[in-house]
Amino acid sequence: MSSELDEKSTTSLWTGRHGVATVGVFSLAFLFAFESYAVITALPVVADDLDGVSWYAIAFAAPLATSVVATAGGGAWCDRAGPLRPMLLGVVGFGIGLVLAGLAPSMPWFLAGRAVQGVGSGLAAVGLYVLIAKTFPAELRPRAFAVLTSAWTLPALVGPPVAGWIAHELGWRWVFLGVPLLAVLAFAVLLDPLRRAGTGTGETRPVALGSATLVAVGVLAVSVAGQRVVTWWPVVLALGLVAVVVGAPRLLPAGVWTGGRGLPSVLATRGLIAAAFFGAEAYLVLSLVEHRGMTPTVAGLVAGAAAFAWFGGAWSSAHLAALHDRRLRLRVASASVVVGTLAALVVPTVVPLAVVVLAWAVGGFGMGLGFSTMSVLVLELSASGEEGRNSASTQINDQITQATWLALGSVAFAALLPVDQDAAFSAVVGGSLLLALASFLPQRRIGVR
Repeated sequence: MSSELDEKSTTSLWTGRHGVATVGVFSLAFLFAFESYAVITALPVVADDLDGVSWYAIAFAAPLATSVVATAGGGAWCDRAGPLRPMLLGVVGFGIGLVLAGLAPSMPWFLAGRAVQGVGSGLAAVGLYVLIAKTFPAELRPRAFAVLTSAWTLPALVGPPVAGWIAHELGWRWVFLGVPLLAVLAFAVLLDPLRRAGTGTGETRPVALGSATLVAVGVLAVSVAGQRVVTWWPVVLALGLVAVVVGAPRLLPAGVWTGGRGLPSVLATRGLIAAAFFGAEAYLVLSLVEHRGMTPTVAGLVAGAAAFAWFGGAWSSAHLAALHDRRLRLRVASASVVVGTLAALVVPTVVPLAVVVLAWAVGGFGMGLGFSTMSVLVLELSASGEEGRNSASTQINDQITQATWLALGSVAFAALLPVDQDAAFSAVVGGSLLLALASFLPQRRIGVR
């Protein structure tokens, strides 16, 4: 009987030795996800109240940029000392950033809070990956990442309406001030699993913080230039791209952008499908409003169909025997994202809306399937003591590819829109389709089953 109980405690995520860690991972990720979606809803009100509409793009770009530096440093820190201290500082930074933003008397103060929040998010995100690597055995990691994915599913639907209600009834500041205490409580749940995760190798490896800062500045510049908020945006865009190209190679495993075998190809595949999906998503809602006459709320619900499908993909990665072969999972993931980008591409046509919704959900399924599989592969292909660095590289590559493509897409869209609206939509979504198709190429060099 005791052996059966021991086996159950080893294989169950929600009970036994892994239960507390699972609850903590879900809770903290849920709060990070809720705040991410809530900010999207509250930011227009914030910008209007603080007279900072011209700073709107930077409110999104600032935390993205600072998280690049935090992620790079946090990965090495986790490998050297374990995930406890980086996670602690990450949650504290996240909370301080929220308080600064919530109390902001001006838009620059608000942006400073968002930047601090990005530092906290970057550290905590790497810490969660390393905690999963240290806490869960290899056979449970796909299910652990499915839990992590599920924590982002519900906030995608409840975050915007709850944030809208809070902003209307209590004021936008409580969208930020109401979360820090909850984040501290979620971290408290994780405290014991973090202690048991160990202290790392103790080895000090050089961290290319200069390159990380260069990339962060580049990502910020690319994001701002993509909004065309200044007349000299082409110069800002060019300098930003140069900064990213120069700084990024020192933060990523060799061969990510040139077809290196193994881990580099995992990161390349992930970066391409992420850029393709989010690049198409950025214009899906706008196209539904412009071409199908939907309200933004209804169009957002259509886009939200991918959130549940994303969880379905992550769950399938961990539970369906038919998808046991990981090469098959990645091919299905890329093919599904291709279908999803086609959904955004055909919105202006006479294709029935039900087909668009279904195809977009297929894309979300592919993202869940692919991201869960590749998150596990990153840990599997990492030597002991390198989980943090490689997890950081994975997230940095995601940030770079997504920010760069979104910026380039916005430039192309703005340039074509006055000439031909349909051509503008087709160009940017068609580019996302090409990225999704390109994601098949590096898969051939991953070299795992």
